[in-house]
Amino acid sequence: MTLRISRPAALSSLALALAACYAHAEPTAADTIVVTATRSPQPLADVISDSVTISAEQISQSGAGSVVDLLQRQRGIEIARNGGAGTASSVYIRGANSNQNIVLVDGVRIGSSTTGAANWSAIPLTAIDHIEIVYGPLSSLYGADAIGGVIQIFTKKGKGAPALTAFAGYGSDQTREFDATLSGATGGEHSFSYAISAGKEKSDGFSATRPGSTSYNADRDGYDKENVSGQFSLQLAPGYEAGALFLHSKLDSQYDGGASAYDVRSEAKVQSASVYGKAKFVPFIDTLLQYSQSKDEGANFSNATASGYSQINSKQTDITLQNDIRIGDDVLQLLYDHRKEEVETNGSTALNRDRTTNSWAASYNARRGANLLNASIRRDNSVYGSKNTGSVGYRYNFTQQLRATASYGTSFRAPTYNELYFPSYGNPGNKPEEGKNAEVGMRYDDGVNAVSVSYYHNRLTDLLVNTTPCPFGIADYKNGCAYNVNHALLEGLTIGGATKLAGVNLTASIDLQDPKDETTDKRLARRSKKHGNLGADYGIGALKAGVELEVSGDRFDDAANKNRLGGYGLVNLYATYAFNRDWSALVRWNNVGDKKYDLARNYATPDSKVFAGIRYGYK
Repeated sequence: MTLRISRPAALSSLALALAACYAHAEPTAADTIVVTATRSPQPLADVISDSVTISAEQISQSGAGSVVDLLQRQRGIEIARNGGAGTASSVYIRGANSNQNIVLVDGVRIGSSTTGAANWSAIPLTAIDHIEIVYGPLSSLYGADAIGGVIQIFTKKGKGAPALTAFAGYGSDQTREFDATLSGATGGEHSFSYAISAGKEKSDGFSATRPGSTSYNADRDGYDKENVSGQFSLQLAPGYEAGALFLHSKLDSQYDGGASAYDVRSEAKVQSASVYGKAKFVPFIDTLLQYSQSKDEGANFSNATASGYSQINSKQTDITLQNDIRIGDDVLQLLYDHRKEEVETNGSTALNRDRTTNSWAASYNARRGANLLNASIRRDNSVYGSKNTGSVGYRYNFTQQLRATASYGTSFRAPTYNELYFPSYGNPGNKPEEGKNAEVGMRYDDGVNAVSVSYYHNRLTDLLVNTTPCPFGIADYKNGCAYNVNHALLEGLTIGGATKLAGVNLTASIDLQDPKDETTDKRLARRSKKHGNLGADYGIGALKAGVELEVSGDRFDDAANKNRLGGYGLVNLYATYAFNRDWSALVRWNNVGDKKYDLARNYATPDSKVFAGIRYGYK
């Protein structure tokens, strides 16, 4: 164990969590259903993997300006962003890079095949019903890139009588937001459920860069985001269901490109769609067949000429067949997945190609009294070769409230198109990165007081980094190339707690970590050694008010650890008021102290901001 945590720091951190006595004050484990941890619905109380669910109520009360802002307040997660809400963003899970994590929308993988990461800025918060975060390696369930964890976004779903919900808000920087959802379900043997949502966000923004940056421009860098999503399902007969889901989001955003009068901007589209069928051919087997497709399209306009226009489009097509076989209280899951990735650009033809991955996986979930066990194996075959991954997890319930967990899993990240084929940078011979993670944890939850402690040790080999000089010895690779040369260690301790004291809901979490490149003995860029959150809220009748504290230690903006980004602490205030069953209001004040801080060197961050809105139809 190489994580260096002083005894006072460890004891004070544990005391903080125990005194707050599990972050987020969400519904109890018995009430929450999690899908992502095992690819099948499962009570949170039965989940072995460390996980967090962000509920619809938490999202509606958060007043967050983006998905990234919402995720930043969760344990185990850090962010970096090149300016305001419409600019390029990165999300790190337990120190793992953005392209070392998987992002799903209603079970459909999204992201760029060239960078390997999801376009977080283009994902609309207004379309989201709830979010599940599962920490740790899940390659044996989801394949390539699930090194740090998986974040699954669920859009709004129809149920009950026909209902209309709507929200309208306005805030600093002339930020405007509107969304509406029409949803419902019919009863009877052939029930039909539906939900259609649409939303728009627009902001004048602020300058994306700070004075002194080579690309600084004092103009405002705003954004305009529009989205529409839908879910439809039909119960054909008991045990038989068919459905379709889709999400389409378009983002137009500005960024700084120097003092030029030209409107430097980018356009991005994130789309996902799927059709599925569920069947119970025999009473103890649940079968799912799904066809899905996602697109990540991006265009940049840096000047008025043809040379200033660049377009990169990624498309992923998946066919998934999943069988959940119930053997008493146990479940055996058999999975086949076929994924095809395609890239088209208006630039180098070297990136205009496709690759196919065929995968087979099996998992087993068992319960024997107070003992819970799961194990999974998977094989992925693609152009970069065949990769085998596996995991095993165990949980022991001392009581209904207290439980201990231990797990071990392997994972890998596939080389991106840029790392394989980009001119004067990529190498078709690059191999996948590999990870081996060991983890132990303790959790207590009695429905009022909760505490969670998790320690993880995730060692990565064959890390793909920019190497100079390039080992190929080719003259064209003047600035280095992508190559498997480094090793990294993601190690840390996460503590969270929640309780209710004198009517006040208290939540707290802290992450003590040491994400470093073991080859250079340097800390990984833009990742701190400690970060955490503290929250308190109190309700009086129809009024609920709360305060949040977000803190982070220092970080480095570069791999050489020469450009230091200082630590920071942000205080946010919010209040909601329910006028009646159908109408409520929200007011949020972020960064109350107008703290100046950095998430990326030379890029600006939001100063003190206020946002208010009215909601209709929230239940």
